[in-house]
Formats: sequence, structure tokens, C-alpha cells
Amino acid sequence: MIDFINVSKNFASQDIFIKVNLRINPGERIGIVGPNGSGKSTLFSMIWGEMLPDSGSINLPKGMRISHLKQQLPPGDEKRSLLDYSSDAIPELTETLKLVKKIEHDLAVPGIPEADKATLLNQHGELQNRFEALGGYRLRSETCAALSGLGFAEERFGEPLTSFSGGWQMRAQLARVLVAQPDILLLDEPSNYLDIPAVEWLCRFLKSFPGTLLLISHDRFLLKRLTSITVEVNQGALTRYPGDYDYYRRERENRRLATISAKRNQDRKIEHMQRTIERFRSKASKASQAQSWIKQLDKIEAVEELDDLGFSGAIILPPPPPSGAEVARFEEVSFAYGESGLPLLQNISFDIKKHDKIAIVGYNGTGKTTLLKLLSGILKPRSGKVVLGHNVILGYQAQEFSDILPPESTAYDVVRAAASGNTQLSTLRSVLGTFGFSGDEALKPVKVLSGGEKIRLCFARIFVNPPNLLILDEPTTHLDIAAREALQLALKQYRGTVCMVSHDIEFVENVAESIIGMETPGIRKYLGSYSYYLEKSAAQNSENTAQQEPQETPDQRKERRRERARRRQELQNDKKHYEKKVAALEAKIEKNDTESKLILEQLSSGDNVDYPALNRRLHELHVDLELLTEQWEDAATKMEDIIRLNNEIHND
Repeated sequence: MIDFINVSKNFASQDIFIKVNLRINPGERIGIVGPNGSGKSTLFSMIWGEMLPDSGSINLPKGMRISHLKQQLPPGDEKRSLLDYSSDAIPELTETLKLVKKIEHDLAVPGIPEADKATLLNQHGELQNRFEALGGYRLRSETCAALSGLGFAEERFGEPLTSFSGGWQMRAQLARVLVAQPDILLLDEPSNYLDIPAVEWLCRFLKSFPGTLLLISHDRFLLKRLTSITVEVNQGALTRYPGDYDYYRRERENRRLATISAKRNQDRKIEHMQRTIERFRSKASKASQAQSWIKQLDKIEAVEELDDLGFSGAIILPPPPPSGAEVARFEEVSFAYGESGLPLLQNISFDIKKHDKIAIVGYNGTGKTTLLKLLSGILKPRSGKVVLGHNVILGYQAQEFSDILPPESTAYDVVRAAASGNTQLSTLRSVLGTFGFSGDEALKPVKVLSGGEKIRLCFARIFVNPPNLLILDEPTTHLDIAAREALQLALKQYRGTVCMVSHDIEFVENVAESIIGMETPGIRKYLGSYSYYLEKSAAQNSENTAQQEPQETPDQRKERRRERARRRQELQNDKKHYEKKVAALEAKIEKNDTESKLILEQLSSGDNVDYPALNRRLHELHVDLELLTEQWEDAATKMEDIIRLNNEIHND
């Protein structure tokens, strides 16, 4: 378990943690939530050991392997291949492999004495067993599976990390962390840089993770599906809630309302006592009683209301100007980057109707952002055309705030620059006020704004020229959960048309009423929510697979049966091998246990005992037992896999 005992941490005169206490038990799956800047990442840094508390202590179990997601590659690693870097995840394995290679090098030296050779061969065998017990033979295939699940193409596994963008390098980091087989896994915003298919794969992977999971995320999809305990980081405190994210939200609101009620009752009590004191203070017969009440009043500890973590300043999108019934139409549109590039989009046709709320989903690199830029007119098709409907006014938000929000400009400057030349000052102020920038708030420079304030400013910039078609590329980037929920509600209530790209599954599920699935170089449109899209696309894939399966000829059927019989025989041989291995390991474990008991009896007898020698031997037996147990578990697991595969072949 991990214990925080009276831990305090301070940065630049700001208290991040004030004498906090927290226990994390083995196997718990904990979501870490709280406002941006509240100390969530600091919590991880102290667990990992990158930071020390100013006071108090953090107790970690000895020998626990902890993995965490770093925000950048270590120097020198960028030249390594994707697969080599991602699979180098377990230090003990790396060290074992180095020793194996050294022994193999020593064995290759001509004229080595037989006695030395025998010793080296024995060491080599022990190291090979340890390598196998640590999962060395499985690690590479598991890494390949993780890389594929996170969206890497297999043909790029051998490329150096320098050939990938920063976002893809973060995916490589994530793959490396996931396959490290840690006891404790710390993930800080793991869904950043992931597309929806990769987020779904990550969720499936983490569901089967057997260790302790601590997850910082603004992704409600992951929090709801992966965590069973929630820890809130806020105002220097850590508060543990025994439930998932939905439970936390309900319970926290109940507690907040309870503190408001308690505060009101206390205020009424204090007010009553103060009136009574004032009334009786001047009366000699009541003076001593008044003094007693004054002492009681001084001892009352003020009830503190639990703060509302909801988004400060709701996002309210103004009504759009009217547009035609058909907002936009793609007619046989094809697009490629460069004159000779392969088509990213080819002969795609679909329309967008008034009031549509459309989400574009698919793997990174399939053309989602390109489709938005074609719709907005930033890019032009290679062939075909994009036709906008009657009186359609576009409002486009790029993926990165930095593209449109100069850090030194004020909120007022940003909106004024986006407005048409004849826009009245009163209109500018009205738009700024609508999005929460009234009075002095409008004079704040962009560089001091929070993520939520920046998203409001982006919309103010768009709505100074009111659009009726919103085109949004990853609008939830940099937003905390409260701001995402506020934007989600605003878009649901918006009476215009929305076309967006987002990797936030919960956001897409709650806003989108139609889905465009990218099936490069084409698309498929689904008239329903994201859940409906998943259901229909899965059914379509199953149908396509069934249609593509060729009819089997008699010769092919005979060959398949022969292959099945051969495979069954192989599995039977493997099963016998592992049965023998399991039996041999069980015998060694029993022998180890017998010798350990004998030594313990000798140590407890106290008669002519060589304590140092016996303790050394007992330690050796303990180390051997751990290794034997790991080998037994590995062999037993493989035997179970073989039995399962054999049954699958038998039932095929």
C-alpha cells in the first residue's frame, strides 16, 4: 500500500497540500480529479519520487515496480527504433539480457577451460530461466500488440522515433509504460494525443491490468469505465470517495449542499447568540451568563462550505441567423496533399442539413481535420466540389488555441480583430459579456487565461460575426471536466448546425446526432449517436467479413483438417512439456519449503547454531522460492493457454 502521512507541499508561497493523509491499497483503481493547477500531477511526482514533500512522509512498499508516463523522451532515445524503445520497458529484463549476451560473448572465446565453460553454461541457463520468468519472450509480441492498438502501422515499427511527431512519440511512451508489467501504474492524461479508436483500445487494455491504477484524466469515458474509487485534489486537501466518477459527482454535490445547510444553521445560531449577548450584557443579573455565551461563541468552529467545482461562467451560444435547409453538400470530392500524393479522400459525397450535429470519427491520419478544412474553404478539393447552402455563415475553430489567440493580446483585442470593420463598440462589449468577459475581464491578456476562459474567448471571437454553421476541431483540448460539460451543454442547446472532430467519447456521445466514420479513402454516414455508430459499424464489419470468406473446396477442407490435426498434436506435445515442467517446479518448491522449515527449526532451537550461515541460506531459499514461484505461474499459465487453444481447435 501507499501511505501519505501528514504530507505538505508548497510552491512559490502557494500551499498545494496541507497535512494530507491518504492510503492507496493494492489493486485499487483510483481516478484523481480536481481543478487544473490543484496539484494532481504533483501528487504523482511525489509518488514517483521526482519530488519530496516539504513535511510529512510517503511510505511505499519495498520492491514495488512503479511505471509512469513521461512527457518527453529521455535524451538519446529519439534515435532508437519505435519497437526497440517501446519494448525496453522492464529494467530487470534489460539487465538480464545484457548478462546473457556477455556470457555468450565469453563462451565464444577460443580455448576457454572446461570448468569455466561449465560454470558459464550453468549461469547462462539460470539467466535464460530468469528471462523467461520475467516475460522476456512475451514482451516483444505484447509490445507489438500495444503499438498496433495505439494506432501505429506495423510497417513503421522499425523506424526511428525521430520520424514521428511529438504526439506519436507520446503514444510510444504510453506503449512502453503499459507493457512494463508494473505493480503500480500512474497515468497522467493518457488519452491526450489519442484518437477515439486508440482511447477505446486503451480502455480495454487497462480493464485487464491486474495492478494498482492511478489515473489523472479529463476523459469521463475512461474515468467511468476504469475507476472504482475517486480522490479529489482541491484547496490543499485530498478527499477519498468510495465510488466511480458518477458516484463522486453525486456524493460531492450532496456533501456540498449539506455544508451549505449546516453553514446557514450555524449562522442563525451565532446571530441568535450575539443578539442575546447584546441584550443581557448590560444587565448585572445576566452579565455572567452573557460572558459564558461569549466564551461558547469563541469556541464555535466555523463550518466551511464545500466549493462548487462547476464551470465558472456558463457558455451560452447566441441564436444563429437563419440558413437554408441544406447547409452544405460534398459532391464526389477527392483530396490529396501534394501533386502526386495518394488520395486521402476519394469520391466522397454527403450532405449537411440545417440543425445537424455531426461528429467525424476515425483513426488519426484518415482525414478528419482535412474534411473540416474542406468544409470551411481553407483547403480546395483536387476534384469534385463543396457547395454551401443559402445564407450559410461559417464559424471555424482550429485545434490549437495558439493559432488564433496571441498570448500578449487582451480578450478585447482578440474579439475586435475578428470583427468586421463597421462593428460597433457596444456590440463588441455585448459579445464579450455574453461569453463572460465583462468590464476588466475583457482587458485580461490571453497568456493568463485558463483553458476554460480560452474556449469562451474562441467562441466570442467566432460569434462577433454570428455563424449558423460551427466547425470545431478538437474543441475540448486543454479543458477540464467542468468546462467540457459546460461546452457540451451549450452545443446541445445551440440552434445552429455543428460539424466537429473530437477524441472525447463522452462529449461526442452527448452532442452528436450523426456520425461520419472515416473509412479511408471514403466515408460512411450514420444517422444516430456514437453508440449507434459503434453498433452499426460492428455489424457492417461482420457482414463484410462473412461476404469476403471464399467457399472452401474439398481439397482445402482436407488440408484444413490435416493442419488442424497437426496443430492439435503440436499442442499436445507442448502440453506434456509444460506438465513435466510444472511437476518439476512443484517438486523444487516442496523441497525448498522442507529445507526452509528445517532451518527455522534449527534457528529456534538455539543449540550450537551458526546463525549467520543459516540466515544466509534462508535468504537464498527465499530468493529461489520467488523465482520458482514465478516460473511455476508462467508455466501453469502457458499450460492453461494450450488447453484453451486445443479446445478451440476441437470445437472449430
